[in-house]
Amino acid sequence: MGKLKLLISILILALTTVVAGVPATIGGVPASKGVHRNAYATMMYMGTPRDYEFYVATRVMLRSLSRLGVDADLVVIASLDVPLHWVRTLEQEDGAKVVRVENLNNPYKGQSNFNLRFKLTMNKLYAWSLTDYERVVMLDADNLFLQKTDELFQCGQFCAVFINPCIFHTGLFVLQPSTIVFKDMLHQLKVGMDNADGADQGFIGAYFPDLLDQPMFHPSLNGTKLQGNYRLPLGYQMDASYYYLRLHWSVPCGPNSVITFPGAPWLKPWYWWSWPVLPLGIQWHEQRRQTLGYDAERPLVLIQTVLYLGIIVMTRVARPNLSKLCYRRENTKSIFLIRTGLKLIAIWSILAAYIIPFFLIPHTVHPLIGWGLYLLGSFALSCIAMTTFLLPMLPVLVPWLGIFGVLLVMAYPWYSDGIVRALAVFAYAFCASPVAWTALVKIMSCLNVSLEREGFLPRLSESAAPAGFNKLY
Repeated sequence: MGKLKLLISILILALTTVVAGVPATIGGVPASKGVHRNAYATMMYMGTPRDYEFYVATRVMLRSLSRLGVDADLVVIASLDVPLHWVRTLEQEDGAKVVRVENLNNPYKGQSNFNLRFKLTMNKLYAWSLTDYERVVMLDADNLFLQKTDELFQCGQFCAVFINPCIFHTGLFVLQPSTIVFKDMLHQLKVGMDNADGADQGFIGAYFPDLLDQPMFHPSLNGTKLQGNYRLPLGYQMDASYYYLRLHWSVPCGPNSVITFPGAPWLKPWYWWSWPVLPLGIQWHEQRRQTLGYDAERPLVLIQTVLYLGIIVMTRVARPNLSKLCYRRENTKSIFLIRTGLKLIAIWSILAAYIIPFFLIPHTVHPLIGWGLYLLGSFALSCIAMTTFLLPMLPVLVPWLGIFGVLLVMAYPWYSDGIVRALAVFAYAFCASPVAWTALVKIMSCLNVSLEREGFLPRLSESAAPAGFNKLY
């Protein structure tokens, strides 16, 4: 009898443990319960050409928040199609709690002004379903934290920043999770509430239309949570565009805590080419260097480096043997077409030398490595064009020197403001244009000389050369 009671007790204890360990669900998918009262949350979904880049950006942001020592859980609202190995990495390496959700249907995708890259941004509404938390700071992946912002958890039911004078920005906002609000938002999606842009920005802006009339948020000294809706000071969402105008921050209202990059999607700070075009890109990569690192990109960078160095060596060694073409000496129409075709091939090969390396470099590598690899790659491929078509080095490398020069002009750190910097870049381009034109003329002239002198003929013995063919000297 005693053994039976012991067995029953063990079974009850095991059942209780299992039941207690069943996580809550959101969108029908289990979600981990946090250990803090508040959370920083972001979302991740698939279906764009830039999914991997945003995955990297999300990881860097999570790591930077952990490095700041925030007193909150880190939550990623991930759609069900996010790869499982990404989910495991976010959980095991980045310390995030991943909530798997079904994609919310966007009823506004038929609007004339709708941008397809915003098709799944309505998943951001799941932030209101995180009812395990008292307050949630919802974030886009393109936020760069300069300091800890835990005082935001004192804000009310909804708080956001107006980086536009009339429209608040949904790249960072504070909310109080609520099942009632979440269900009402889903209802408004179904009935088709007005939405200016068809994305989360327009929907949430229409759902909280009176935020501009609300008081400014100021954190209390005793940490008490406020009630109601508030506007957040601009220092919590400093638009990078303000920096580019003055090349320093001038945001007097609120702490200068968070930088956001809401501009062109292909100039987000994690792309290597965004710096020095946009000076703040190097700050984002500095955070990545200190947190996530670049181990994922290193093998491909090494492979490309070895490949380009090999090309340079081979073109120098094989130079006498690469330029062997054969054509008839007679001045016929076919010879004219061949020469014209060779000229076009030569020009296109030079252009390709400056275009191809750009697309081979990993998009999220450090800018210094990215630009270095680009310059190495373009030089290596230019060597092929120079050797094949017997072109002089300097004219072919004028674009290479021009790119290197404009990078130095843009990266110069002592401009007084962004306008002076833009004028310097314009002046450089104006002065470089005649040099580029002169180089093009020189290249065409050298091609004409090489063709007319039959520089592309193979070395054939006079006895073996068929009648009507020339030999190369």
